[in-house]
Amino acid sequence: MPVSRRIALLHYTAPPVVGGVESVIAHQARCLGALGHAVRIIAARGAQTDPQVCFVPFPLADSRHPQVLHVKAQLDCGQVTEAFERLRLTIKEALARVLADLDVVIAHNVGSLHKNLALTAALHDLFASDDALARPRLILWHHDLAWATPRYRAELHDGYPWNLLRTAWRNVRHVAISELRRKELASLTGIAAATVSVIPNGLDLARFHKLEARTRVLAERIRLTQADLILLLPVRVTPRKNIELALEVLAELRRSFRRPILIITGPLGPHNAKNADYFALLKQRRAALALEDNAYFLAEMYDHFLPDELITDLYRLADALFLPSREEGFGLPMLEAAISRLPIFCSDLAPLRDLGGDYAYYFSPDAAPGLLADAITERLRNDAAFQHASRTRRQFTWAHVCAEHIAPLIEAVCADE
Repeated sequence: MPVSRRIALLHYTAPPVVGGVESVIAHQARCLGALGHAVRIIAARGAQTDPQVCFVPFPLADSRHPQVLHVKAQLDCGQVTEAFERLRLTIKEALARVLADLDVVIAHNVGSLHKNLALTAALHDLFASDDALARPRLILWHHDLAWATPRYRAELHDGYPWNLLRTAWRNVRHVAISELRRKELASLTGIAAATVSVIPNGLDLARFHKLEARTRVLAERIRLTQADLILLLPVRVTPRKNIELALEVLAELRRSFRRPILIITGPLGPHNAKNADYFALLKQRRAALALEDNAYFLAEMYDHFLPDELITDLYRLADALFLPSREEGFGLPMLEAAISRLPIFCSDLAPLRDLGGDYAYYFSPDAAPGLLADAITERLRNDAAFQHASRTRRQFTWAHVCAEHIAPLIEAVCADE
């Protein structure tokens, strides 16, 4: 059972203030909370936007606080005054109280930018000086580097406190959001690049696609973001839809894909009692092919009507339409796939050709599963949009980034003595 940690994310501002770093903080806080950690956001401006994440106001963290702006105007001219020292000490004392009960502090850009150097200096005093706190541990998260940006050069000067932004702080872990930032940070500070973790930003697919609540639950249940190929078969379970061919092809696709999945959306056809027997045969075939983790019949998961909105969500999430029907009078999924910009693999039937024209890949309903799987693989491997989307879905969702990168880093930091 993972250990629950008390974690704070520190920045100048937080949501609902709009900004790239602010958005990242919100996603990180939500995902860490979902993993069972007690998370709070500490910032000057913002509010509690998630019921599971506490917001702690800390006014002097603000880059726009009057005292901070007064001191920054002096620093921009190269003057380190008594006003700076007083502000640094005030922030240090207040920060020590706010952080006292934590296990880990993640400071976003505070060790990178000169927007509030008194805050930077106070954080350095607390964590990287000779009398540094034993706990909590500090992670400096670098989105932007002032010293690597020409537009800030006139506001930076040699010596303290500006050099804190290009110094290797002791007793802290460093994270860069990209390989470029890691190289820049290593060049500026002398830190060995290998000691800097690269942890990318991510996407929240559910929010990005505005998925229905039921779609979100389904996506988690079938581990959709771990699939490198998602085929959609939006049909009722009835023999003329030739679903057995879809299962055979799916089994063959495992030769080329790590985890291909097939989603069959429809219920049993309502007008023929034999459809229940057909469904039983399909499930037996799925078991024989060991496809329980690959082929999903929504008719097994839901015993009620599924709204069009959920099906529309699946079109947004799928990589391709697979339609191996033996008979079709029209073929509405062809139009739905087209408007969703999905590649289409379908039976060579006149109504489907009328709708798909030259844009679909056609095959015989009696095609050899292995050859059809090879054709699908070849077409998708030459589809740059599919390749990029598949990689992004598996590696750059916030849930993945948090579980595979951030959470292990926190455990490693807490293990350091």
